[in-house]
Amino acid sequence: MNPTVNDLINRSNSLGADPKNTNYAGGNTSAKGTEQDPVTGEEVELLWVKGSGGDLGTLKESGLTTLRLDRMRALQHVYPGVEREDEMVAAFDYCLHGKGGAAPSIDTAMHGLVDAAHVDHLHPDSGIAIATAADGPELTTKIFGEKVVWVPWRRPGFQLGLDIAAIKEANPQAIGCILGGHGITAWGETSEESQQNSLWIIDTAAAYIAEHSSPEPFGPALEGFSALHESERRAKAAALIPTIRSIASADKPQIGHFSDDDAVLEFLAHAEHPRLAEMGTSCPDHFLRTKVKPLVLDLPADASVEDSIARLRELHQTYREGYQAYYDRHASGSSPALRGADPAIVLIPGVGMFSFGKDKQTARVAGEFYLNAINVMRGAEGLSSYAPIEESEKFRIEYWALEEAKLQRMPAPKPLATRIALVTGAASGIGKAIAERLTEEGAVVAIADLNLAKAQEAAAEIGGPDKAVGIAVDVSDEDAVVKAIDETLLAFGGLDIVVNNAGLSLSKSLLETTAKDWDLQHNVMAKGSFLVSKAAAGVLIDQGLGGDVIYISSKNSVFAGPNNIAYSATKADQAHQVRLLAAELGEHQIRVNGINPDGVVQGSGIFASGWGANRAATYGIEEKDLGAFYAQRTILKREVLPRNVANAVFALLGPELSHTTGLHVPVDAGVAAAFLR
Repeated sequence: MNPTVNDLINRSNSLGADPKNTNYAGGNTSAKGTEQDPVTGEEVELLWVKGSGGDLGTLKESGLTTLRLDRMRALQHVYPGVEREDEMVAAFDYCLHGKGGAAPSIDTAMHGLVDAAHVDHLHPDSGIAIATAADGPELTTKIFGEKVVWVPWRRPGFQLGLDIAAIKEANPQAIGCILGGHGITAWGETSEESQQNSLWIIDTAAAYIAEHSSPEPFGPALEGFSALHESERRAKAAALIPTIRSIASADKPQIGHFSDDDAVLEFLAHAEHPRLAEMGTSCPDHFLRTKVKPLVLDLPADASVEDSIARLRELHQTYREGYQAYYDRHASGSSPALRGADPAIVLIPGVGMFSFGKDKQTARVAGEFYLNAINVMRGAEGLSSYAPIEESEKFRIEYWALEEAKLQRMPAPKPLATRIALVTGAASGIGKAIAERLTEEGAVVAIADLNLAKAQEAAAEIGGPDKAVGIAVDVSDEDAVVKAIDETLLAFGGLDIVVNNAGLSLSKSLLETTAKDWDLQHNVMAKGSFLVSKAAAGVLIDQGLGGDVIYISSKNSVFAGPNNIAYSATKADQAHQVRLLAAELGEHQIRVNGINPDGVVQGSGIFASGWGANRAATYGIEEKDLGAFYAQRTILKREVLPRNVANAVFALLGPELSHTTGLHVPVDAGVAAAFLR
């Protein structure tokens, strides 16, 4: 790696790793240097700059755009003016060196045109607080003297690059600038100097705000709006989530994220939060993810769940009407179509913030960005008054043709994108295979298991909290089931899919089976499935988005074999629950289906816990040969593996069987005695 590039990557990662410096995927960095042209053999000046998308904290060389500096700067001579500056982004492609790397970002001009070897453009809360203060220009001079220059708001693009280049040339003493309404840009002749200058601006602004801010930047405390006790607010959050998700998903389904960060609760507990929230965010990186403003519940923290739900419904309608009016005020004939009028951020006093997006990461990051916006408002209000960019400018960026083109380049969503699943008994065997398949197809999954440590381990293997979480549940305990459902709601903002997979078995003859054996198996599978389905159905109905409930039953639900009276009877119970619930829940667009596997030996907790040994003894074979034995008794002579069951679950959830409910799918390689009649 070129030493200049190596220094750039290290600087970017260092700056991006600390959230006080910039938000996730926000900002960009660059370096200028030379390399030998492989065609001419001559040294050529190059610009390496973070490309479109990506994150500074995790930036790698593949995330950089590499351009010929002479050609990039020559674009000044063909620049058609601010009314046509969007054309310049396509022109960057003609400046690429070699394959060029990542796609050039809109900020490329800022980095290429500024006469400095290293440039950082960042979105620190402290810097944006100054950038959005009503008297930002005066504060910039007061705080930084001549070292930092104010740049009035201008939409990111080629003209902004020209503006900053001219300001640097006219102010040789300056180390950077405050971009009105937006962020900061700093520079240096070495990578270390650029980073030091960036940090000096950020830290100096933060120190000034801390020393000079008014004691109540959000106004006096509002009676009745202070934070509820943690257990109380999380319980209320879980109770409200189905309604809130239905609000955020009226146009298209969304994944959610819940935060009860102290800064959010403090903001909502003070008198100025309705005014500030209505003004919306300012930094383009913020409102592109949070929309121009949030939906804020205007009831005190102790308002009942019922009253809160009713008011949220009213506010949602008002929000949608307001967003449509915002679009109509500013859209032109060439504007992209309205992308949806539902809020991305919902704020509940005393409880916290709910953020939504196309996947868990997007939802989480939207919440982080609104937290950034709260910090910005606190800083601006503490020194002056918060003055974000004009609404018309927000619209120009939100419905920018270049932003639309970026959205169009996104890969098509996976079949189960935006769907939230709870799988019981999912730390191993069939349940784990199902969880893995669902996440592969785009869903997020709560892995519920009696063994919390193993559930968390499985979730980490699948991809961590943006894809899967591990939760503890004893499905035979109604309170534990409700808690598991609530944890799923708090983790992902809703629920769409429930897979009743938890199970166990004891292989005993009728005379050896005790009442305790019978009760244990029926409590886990028959009663457990009932309890999980009941708790989940309430959420699915309240959401109004439909849903799926799948039972992992067994071929033993219809096949009579020796020495498993309790197991087979409870599986027959589960099988009929499928039919009963399909008939009852269909009016809510909730489909209920079942899977009937043959014995799945590989990775099975049931078989490993003694069932396998007992079944092998019943059939007079070695336990290690049980899988092969089961295979040989089938029509297809194939062993049934966990992945085969997972594939059947996906088939029932995928788009091809959208009109199927009350079905049992055999996954047994063909057991004639278990054919459904």
